[in-house]
Amino acid sequence: MSLDIYRKQVSTCQNNIAKLQADKGRFSLKAVAALKKKQGALAVASRSKSASVINAKGREALRHESDQSKALVEMAKVDRKIADEQKKLAAAQKKLDQEVVKEQKKQDAFKKNGEADLKKQKVEQMRTQQAHERQMRQLGAGLARHEDMHVETALQIEMLKALPEQITVLFMASDPGTNKLALDEEARSIGEKLRASDHRDAVNFQTRWAVRPMDILQAINELQPTVVHFSGHGTSADALVLQDDQGRPKHVSMEGIVNAIAFGSESVKLVFFNTCFSFNQARSCVEKIDAAIGMNSEIGDEGARVFSSQFYSGIGFGYSISKAFDQAKAALMMEDLSQADIPELHCKEGLSEEALTLVRPRRV
Repeated sequence: MSLDIYRKQVSTCQNNIAKLQADKGRFSLKAVAALKKKQGALAVASRSKSASVINAKGREALRHESDQSKALVEMAKVDRKIADEQKKLAAAQKKLDQEVVKEQKKQDAFKKNGEADLKKQKVEQMRTQQAHERQMRQLGAGLARHEDMHVETALQIEMLKALPEQITVLFMASDPGTNKLALDEEARSIGEKLRASDHRDAVNFQTRWAVRPMDILQAINELQPTVVHFSGHGTSADALVLQDDQGRPKHVSMEGIVNAIAFGSESVKLVFFNTCFSFNQARSCVEKIDAAIGMNSEIGDEGARVFSSQFYSGIGFGYSISKAFDQAKAALMMEDLSQADIPELHCKEGLSEEALTLVRPRRV
C-alpha cells in the first residue's frame, strides 16, 4: 500500500481516539454530577424531620447512585476502546515507518538520474520526514492526553471508593402514661451529633414515635435498618413498655421483642435499648444479632441522652461499636459518674473491630 493509505490509517486512529476521549470526558462529568446530586439528596434527608421528605430523598439518592454507577461502567468501556485504538495506531504507525524507509531507498536509487531528480528527492524526503515527525508529535500528545484522563478517572474512582456505605438508624420511641421522658430531646441531640460527624451523609437517621407493637416489624421491613434503637420505658420483668391503640401502656415481653428484631431483617447489626432494666433483652439479642446495648438498672433522662448522642457521634466518625460505646461511657462519666456502669455492651464472640464497624469505606 502507498504512504497515503498508511497515513490515512494513522489519522483515522488518532481521530477515533480523540472522539473516545471526548466521550469519556462526558461520562466522567455525568458520574461526578450524579455523585453530587446523591450527596445533596442525602444531606437534605439527614436534615429533614418529615418522613415523606426523607423517603423521597432516599429514593432520589438511590437513582443518582444508579446513574453514577452506569456512567462509571461506560467510562470503563470507553477506556478499553481507547486501548484498542492505541494498539491499532501503533501498528499503523509501524507500517507507515516501514513504508517511509522503502520510499527512501527508492529515492536513493534515483539519485543517478541527475541533479534535478536528486533535489526533488531531497525535498520529498524532507517533507516525508517532517510529516512523520508531525504525526509522532500528535501521537505523543494523544497518549499524554489519554494518560491524564486515565489518571483523572482513577482519582474519581478512588474518591467513590472512599465514600462510606450508607446505614440506616431506626429510632423508635414510646412514652405512654404520666411519667413523661424527654425523648424528643434525645432524638434531636443524636441528629445534631450525627450532622457534626465526618460521615454525616452515610447515616440515615429515621424516627418513629408513639410506637405500638405492630409498628416495629412495619418499620424494619420498610427501612431495612442497620441499627434499631428503642427509647422509652422498661420494666424489671424484662418487658419493653410500648402503647396500645388507645395510647395506654402495653408491656411487650423480652422474647417478643428479640424475635421481632431477629426475624424482621438480616440487615440489623446492632440493637440499642435506651430503656431501664434492658440488659437481659440486650444479652438475648446477641444470640441472633452481632451486638446489643442495654441498661442494667434505671438511667436518668439526661444520662440517657448524653450516652446515646455520644455513641452515635462515634459511629458517624467511623469508629467501631465497641470504641463508640467506650466514648459514650466516658461522656456519661463526665455527666454523672454514678450512672457510668449502667450501660452494657454485648457482642457475639469472635467478632473483630472491623466486623463491628458500621460506617466504613465502600468496596467496589
